[in-house]
Amino acid sequence: MTRLTGREDWERQYRASPSDVVENTTMSGLEVDPVYGPDDGEFPGQWPYTRGPYASMYRGRLWTMRMFAGFGTAVDTNARFKELLGAGGTGLSVAFDLPTLMGTDSDDPAALGEVGKSGVAVDTLADMETLFDGIDLGSVSTSMTINSPAAIVMAMYVAVGEEHGTPRRRLAGTLQNDILKEYQAQKEYIFPPRPSVRLVNDVVRFCTAEMPLWHPVSISGYHIREAGSTAAQELAFTLANGFAYVEAARASGLEVDVFGKRLSFFFNAHIDFFEEIAKYRAARRIWARWLRHRYGATDERAMQLRFHTQTAGVSLTAQQPEVNIARVAIEALAGVLGGTQSLHTDSFDEALALPTEKAARIALRTQQVIAYETGVTAVADPLGGSYFVESLTDRLEAEAEAIFAHLDELGQGSILEGVYRGIEEGWFQGEIAQASADFERKVNDGRRVLVGVNRFAQADEPEADILYIGAEAEALQRRRLADTKARRDGAVVEKALAKVRQEAARPETNLVPSLLEAVRSYATVGEVVGALAQVFGTWTERAVV
Repeated sequence: MTRLTGREDWERQYRASPSDVVENTTMSGLEVDPVYGPDDGEFPGQWPYTRGPYASMYRGRLWTMRMFAGFGTAVDTNARFKELLGAGGTGLSVAFDLPTLMGTDSDDPAALGEVGKSGVAVDTLADMETLFDGIDLGSVSTSMTINSPAAIVMAMYVAVGEEHGTPRRRLAGTLQNDILKEYQAQKEYIFPPRPSVRLVNDVVRFCTAEMPLWHPVSISGYHIREAGSTAAQELAFTLANGFAYVEAARASGLEVDVFGKRLSFFFNAHIDFFEEIAKYRAARRIWARWLRHRYGATDERAMQLRFHTQTAGVSLTAQQPEVNIARVAIEALAGVLGGTQSLHTDSFDEALALPTEKAARIALRTQQVIAYETGVTAVADPLGGSYFVESLTDRLEAEAEAIFAHLDELGQGSILEGVYRGIEEGWFQGEIAQASADFERKVNDGRRVLVGVNRFAQADEPEADILYIGAEAEALQRRRLADTKARRDGAVVEKALAKVRQEAARPETNLVPSLLEAVRSYATVGEVVGALAQVFGTWTERAVV
């Protein structure tokens, strides 16, 4: 049997895939091929997928333009969702407020002053019903950025879908549900690591069985990078967390070839253009190799790392905020050239407040300019073969592998146990803190230039228009919650919460069905979290100095 060359194999895959998004020309009219490289080289869609998970890449389908939105009450955010979809957005991404992210209800004293400020307040199923009112959940893909209460919020989304007549098997989207990075970077944890990973795995098991279009965990490097890590640390810590979830799922009896297809990733697109592109390429290669050689995957889709990208919030400046439009465009282009499957572009005013409608529209238009005007979508992996990009890809991979070796040693042959120990001993937190301090020193002494901040500053900057969420939104949300509590059947709620506690105490029982029962009774997020905490306990971080 004649062995196909890399190009022949790619051509076979390409012919089998759609390729009608772009014409075979650049904007200037110069004819280009859909891919470039030596005949015996590696091509997009070929293991280990350094050059992209699909043969046709954006010639077959553009990335999802998923805009992150959420503020005030569910009514406010529902209106923004409809505006974004009307402007050409192809996916929704829900930003929850801090109380919701922490599993705290809007009427809890700890929530005072934070309700609806940095995202939408969701206390009960009634809020989720309002949030997606008039939106066809069977035709839109939804991402929900939430972690500790992720299983509870997903249960609400499933319940709303069923109320709309959309069965769970047709619901498409992604739940972040990545609790390990919370202990390492973002700090929105509630329970200790081990029962928290049990909750993550329960969602993976449930979705693997019943929600084929849903990604039950989006393994996130974004917040690791926002906390101050280097690109190499973001790459390594994120993939290590992914390996940890793989080990947890396999230990519960799931087959890697089955659940591996449902895993997705979420990376930062920072301002160091070429380093970011190399980071994405290295991530695909590492994931494919580890899934095949360490975890025994044989299904190609289980080995193909697919990821969402968001431009770097931490790179935005409050000074001369319009300059952020340029930063976001460059970062978004890095995500596209790195082969992302989904992209959110930050609004230029986010360093000041929640995005205004105008700023959010400019952010979406930035993606549309890249997609339809630049010609970069005509060729798969256009920077593949670049001496610089290939060298950076190799160097980032080597740095990541050194970190994996350390975690493997910590866990005595288990990445999952190594990650647990790294969290418990404060190793991740210390590494990120050191990297963040190093960056800050470079900014302070001028070795790292921030335009408009430590160079090219402008006196008497005009005041920008901002979206301000006042106390009235919090008062309205509290009234909504009080009304829901008054209308629900308290005995049914208590019975559902008792079942949650009962099943939480049984490690082999999947908690998602009991969570579904609880949210359908209109139990609040805080009440369900409280029931789980009675069994799981809560977590206090070891101080890192």
